[in-house]
Amino acid sequence: MRHVKTRDDIFKYVREKYDTLPDYPFKQFPNYAVLRHATNRKWYGLVMNVHPEKLELDGNEEIEILNLKCSPELNGSLRKRRDILPAHHMNKEHWYTLVLERTDPNDNEDIHRLIEMSFNLTK
Repeated sequence: MRHVKTRDDIFKYVREKYDTLPDYPFKQFPNYAVLRHATNRKWYGLVMNVHPEKLELDGNEEIEILNLKCSPELNGSLRKRRDILPAHHMNKEHWYTLVLERTDPNDNEDIHRLIEMSFNLTK
């Protein structure tokens, strides 16, 4: 079963909603894409492909993840979800990792809300 979002789905959504194009600033990680505001250049998302063991998950194939920002008050409750983990390579109080293959394939709105929250927090 195809998960609800792939990096291309996310890039299409943020281009249409926020006029954002992915930025690839890491030479050693050419597939890591930063989502940033056009005006202040602040990040509101980071799409990465990582090996599952880096997230203490099982598996041998790289998986796609999306780091998003949230308020510290909401972070704890978000982490109770199966598809959300403590942030990979980011401040774990203000950021979290969304494991894209674990998202609900029938709920695009949930991911859109999470992206919107991160976008608004980084304005």
